Amino acid sequence: MFAKHNNTGFADALICEAEGLESLRAALEQAGVTGIRIPEVLHVNNDLLEMTAIQSKPATDEALSMLGEGLALMHKLKQDQYGWSRDNYIGLSPQPNRWSDSWGEFFVNDRLGYQVGRIRVPEIRAEFEGILERYGKGLTGWLDRSCEHPSLLHGDLWSGNALFDASSPWLIDPAVYCGDREADLAMTEMFGGFGQPFYEAYDRMYARTPEYPRKRDIYNLYHYLNHYNLFGGGYLGGCQRGFDAVRDVCSQMTP
Repeated sequence: MFAKHNNTGFADALICEAEGLESLRAALEQAGVTGIRIPEVLHVNNDLLEMTAIQSKPATDEALSMLGEGLALMHKLKQDQYGWSRDNYIGLSPQPNRWSDSWGEFFVNDRLGYQVGRIRVPEIRAEFEGILERYGKGLTGWLDRSCEHPSLLHGDLWSGNALFDASSPWLIDPAVYCGDREADLAMTEMFGGFGQPFYEAYDRMYARTPEYPRKRDIYNLYHYLNHYNLFGGGYLGGCQRGFDAVRDVCSQMTP
């Protein structure tokens, strides 16, 4: 058993984490995925989350392939709408949610707009708000056109949240919601990537779209904004690259 204490400052953070784990488990079971494991929630309240302990080991190529294939199968499941039924958390930040029929509107307003609104430096906040005001409508339409359907997302899928034991990959610390599957894939590349066997297995099951290279910086803009708000200026360059990608995409659209 692994015990996790609530040090976030948010009373329901562990409750949301437990709900996210159970949502991932249910979706993987529905998709027929047996290779990816989710820690079993043994007990949870506002102060304590007790769950399965993982004996972590280095990832093998076989385990990375198993993770890529299983994630693709989960992403293939068509969800009803974009968003989520309750607000939750991504790391140490609140993550507001609602249900929406428009992926672009949800991502622009409830992901990018929310994080931009939290920026404490007035000049930087004003600069980024101006970009969203100018390009938000175009970005909304482009994202709607380039997203196939709502998928359940892990939501915080960097390498620290995918663990491996002697036989299986495990997913931990989700920030679940329903959105474009390629938002999950984009974050896997934010801090070094998951290894070629993961991406090859994913693409065999559910190939990434031609728009993925352009989406990647835009989707990771959400995470760079979050890291900038949490940890400071070392992540400002990533935010600026993301907004450059927004401008590039929108400037190439036919008027």
